[in-house]
Amino acid sequence: MYRDVSTNVRTCGGLTKDFPITIGLHQRSALSPFLFAMVLDEVTRPIQDEVQWCMLFADDIVLVDETKDAKLEQWRQRLESRGFKLSRSKTEYLVCRFDTQRGTSNEVVSLDGKDLTMSECFKYLGSIIQKNGDIDQDMAHRIMSGWLKWRAATGVLCDRSIPLQLKGKLYRTAIRPVLLYDTECWASKKEHIRKMEVTEM
Repeated sequence: MYRDVSTNVRTCGGLTKDFPITIGLHQRSALSPFLFAMVLDEVTRPIQDEVQWCMLFADDIVLVDETKDAKLEQWRQRLESRGFKLSRSKTEYLVCRFDTQRGTSNEVVSLDGKDLTMSECFKYLGSIIQKNGDIDQDMAHRIMSGWLKWRAATGVLCDRSIPLQLKGKLYRTAIRPVLLYDTECWASKKEHIRKMEVTEM
């Protein structure tokens, strides 16, 4: 599918001459992450049952287990035997201790003899998971994303010639969804709801 592929670029002066694409995986292609995830799912299928939960998204893998022995070494061997390279510097782990009576948070997890970096929080598919189970960082991120989207649309929202009804529709369809993305999964407290209400006002 990716063999002998060429493309061109549309410019204000017209289309450029065709040029070959020599990279292995096309960036910004809707099909590329699907194909990669499909291959990765097939390659790791025999070992996916070894952990409690396994999430694959494009080239990101999340392994969730109740113990620190998440069969990382088995995953490394399986992937690297199939030609994949597991980054030691980008691989991190997060220890969630919702019950303070269970163990300590200074556990060490290693991969191929190298100690991995322990993270305070973990971002996956737009959501931030904190090790104490709180949602403060995730909420701050959502509020910031909402404000960035608002600033990007100020040319329309602050234009007096545009009807108020149209501005309201733009807000409800382009800004509010960014602000509220994934909030249905939050275990919200009153202070969080109050902050979101203040942001929307």
